[in-house]
Amino acid sequence: MTGNGDAAVLARAGELMRGAPADRGGALWRLAADGRQLDANLVRVTPDTRVPAHVEPDLDVFLYVVDGDGRLDTGDGERPLDAGCVVWLPRGARRGVVAGPEGLTYLTVHRRRPGLSIRPATAPGAEEAGEAACLLDRMCPECGRLASAESDVRFCGRCGTRLPAAETATS
Repeated sequence: MTGNGDAAVLARAGELMRGAPADRGGALWRLAADGRQLDANLVRVTPDTRVPAHVEPDLDVFLYVVDGDGRLDTGDGERPLDAGCVVWLPRGARRGVVAGPEGLTYLTVHRRRPGLSIRPATAPGAEEAGEAACLLDRMCPECGRLASAESDVRFCGRCGTRLPAAETATS
């Protein structure tokens, strides 16, 4: 993208999927244009791996299944996912993703989050609710494992790769 508002082809999902090792999960691509109003991610979940259920309190998320199959776990039960599925995940709704035996690749799109800010807790000892819209900052870029919810985790417990959240915290 040129940054002046011109439209551009940013990526080709098929090429991104072919170019990444089959056993690599996590973000294969992220929208990174300056001045954007949206965030988008092409995410691969390796076979029989799960993105734990969580609630996004602030953002609706659009999910499009590009390849593979699996299921979406919601507060209302499980929904099958396969290539071509279009899913709207409204803010406040519980959601988790489980990849099938061949894995699952999907595109997420949501409004861009504003920059991080410090907000006071609403009550003594209160914790902020919810998860990041995509959890990609806690997904290992090497093996696709989702790190624990602890905020101080810096490296993947499976393969030792530095997590994206750790890179953001130290830069």
